Formats: sequence, C-alpha cells, structure tokens
Amino acid sequence: MRTCSGTTLPNAERAVRWSAKLQDVHEWLAEIGIQAPAGSIPQKVTYHEACHLCHGQKITRQPRQVLAAIPGLELVELPESTWCCGSAGIYNITQPEMSQKLLRRKMQNIAKTGAHIVASANPGCSVQLQAGARGSNPRLLIAHPISLLAEAYQNSFKA
Repeated sequence: MRTCSGTTLPNAERAVRWSAKLQDVHEWLAEIGIQAPAGSIPQKVTYHEACHLCHGQKITRQPRQVLAAIPGLELVELPESTWCCGSAGIYNITQPEMSQKLLRRKMQNIAKTGAHIVASANPGCSVQLQAGARGSNPRLLIAHPISLLAEAYQNSFKA
C-alpha cells in the first residue's frame, strides 16, 4: 500500500494505523457522553460480557454505562459475567458437549439474577444465549445494549 507521500507501509504498520481509527460503539458513546433518552425500559437486565470485548479489547465499563443511561432499566450484575457462554466463534460446533456445559452454567447464572433481558454485544453469544433461553426460560429476551438504548429513544416518542 502506498501512502500519499508515495512510501510503502508494511502490513503490521498499516494494521496499527487502521486499528487506531476504529472504536467500539460502546466506547465511543461513553467517550462523547450519552444523552439519556426520555423514554424508559422498566425491566431488570443483566449483561453478559462478550469475550471479544472484555478479553480482547478490554472494554467492560462502557457497555454498562450505555445500559445505565437508560431510564427505568435495573442493571443486575451477572455472576461470572466474563465466562464464555459456549459460543466462542465456532466452538459450539467443534466442541458441542463442552459448549453445552458452558451454556448451562451461563443460563443458571442468568436465572440467579432474576433478569428478564440479557444484554450481549456479540452476535454469536446472542444466538447461543437464545438457544439456552429456548431450553430453560423461553420468556427471556436477548438484546444488544445499543438495541435497548434505541428502544428507549423510541419510547420517548410513544408517550
């Protein structure tokens, strides 16, 4: 790859420069300051920490800040929130028995919270948690924190 100055950058340097331009949406919202919605979500919610965020990107506080900005939402900490749910990319396909063990443990911990909604910022985790909910608590909803924030903003206009 050539830069505007005509010099060629090694791939590693290009990757570092590209990464410096990117930010997780939770991180960005926490940085710019979240404007609390006028609408609310009067629900008990727990947060499952996606491995890519907490272990890979070291982002743990910001998704909770997004959730805390939603009026009416009661955030209940999930025991072992940083433990894998069993999805782990294709782990649930390559290691189905262990994946199911992890999922059962995660669902037991979710049940302890009494939450009606599990917020998860990873699509793989969300699919895995939905499968677990179908087996243990079909009324449990799985939602991305940003989807919950959007719902609260939408609720601002319903009143």
